[in-house]
Amino acid sequence: MKTIFSCISILFLLLTSCDDGQRVKNQNVGNALGTTYSIIYIADQELDFQQEIDSVFQVVNKSLSTYIPTSDISKINNGDSTLVVDHMFQEVFKASTKVFKASNGAFDPTIGVLANAWGFGPGEQLELDSLKVDSLLSYVGWDKVHLNPDHTISKQHPAIRFDFNAVAKGYAIDRLGAMLDVKGIQNYLVEVGGEVLTKGQNLISEKKWSVGIDDPQVELGRQLKLIVSLEDRAMASSGNYRKFRIDPETGKKYVHTIDPKTGYTKNSSVLAASVVAQTCAEADAFATAFMAMDLKDSKQLLKENNQLEAYIIYLDGSGNTQEFMTQGFEILTKN
Repeated sequence: MKTIFSCISILFLLLTSCDDGQRVKNQNVGNALGTTYSIIYIADQELDFQQEIDSVFQVVNKSLSTYIPTSDISKINNGDSTLVVDHMFQEVFKASTKVFKASNGAFDPTIGVLANAWGFGPGEQLELDSLKVDSLLSYVGWDKVHLNPDHTISKQHPAIRFDFNAVAKGYAIDRLGAMLDVKGIQNYLVEVGGEVLTKGQNLISEKKWSVGIDDPQVELGRQLKLIVSLEDRAMASSGNYRKFRIDPETGKKYVHTIDPKTGYTKNSSVLAASVVAQTCAEADAFATAFMAMDLKDSKQLLKENNQLEAYIIYLDGSGNTQEFMTQGFEILTKN
C-alpha cells in the first residue's frame, strides 16, 4: 500500500488570463497531509476559501491520520473499542470494503502492522524474516474488522492496525470538492499530492480540465507521459518508481507497495497505475490495488467494472516497457 503522500505527480495545466473580468480564477495553494495542494475554482468574483480548506484538512486528519496520536484511527489502533467513529471514518470504511471485495483482497487497510514493520508507517520498523512476517499476517485481514451498527469498530485481535493512507488522501479531496459544491462553485480542480478531482470545465480556456501524468522511467526531473482531459471525474495514480527505501546494509530495494496476502513488499512488473473514477477515494484505492495485483487480474477487474478507467505502465517478460489502457481512458487522452 502506498502512503498518504505517495503517488505519480499529476500536473494541472491552465491558462491564467481572465475573460473580460467575467470569469475569475481563484486559487489556494499550501501544504497538507504531508504533501502540497492546489485548489482552483472559477467564479464571477474574487473568492478566498482558505479558512474552509484548512478546516477540511483538520477534520480529516482528526479522523483518519495515523500520524496524529489523538486521531480517531490512532485511538482505535491503540485498542479503544468504545469510540464512536464519525461519518468520515464510516465512509472510508465502507469504501475500503467495496475495493477490498472488488480487488479480491489486494486492497486491505488492515496492513498497518506490516506498514510499520517494513518502515512505511509511523510505528517501529522491525527486522523481518519469514517467521516474523507470517506472525504479523495473523493481524491482517479486512474480514477481521467490523463497523458495528452503533458506529464503533470491532477487531478480532487488539494488534490489528488500520492504515487508510491509500484512500484517505483521495477522500480528503472529495471532501474539499463537497465544500466547494456547498459554496455553489460549478467549476473547479482540486489537486492534493498529484491526485485530482474536477467539476465542470476550465472556463478560462473554455476546455475540460487538463492534467498530466509523469513518465515513471524519468529518474531526474519530470517529464509528462501523457495528458488527459477530465470533467466531473477524479484521477489518482500510484507507482513504485520513486517511492521505495534502500536498506543501508544490504543495499536491497524495498518498494512501498505491500501485498496484504503475502506480507511482503511487492516488486512487480507494474511500474505505475492511474485510475479515473467518480470519486477520488475510489480512484486512490483502486490505483493502489492495481500495484499489488497481477496485471491479468487488474484487466479482468476493469472489464467487469464499467465505472473505472485505467492506464497501467508495466514491464513485459523481456523487460521492455509496455502500456495498457482501457478504451474509456484512451478517449480521455484525445479530448
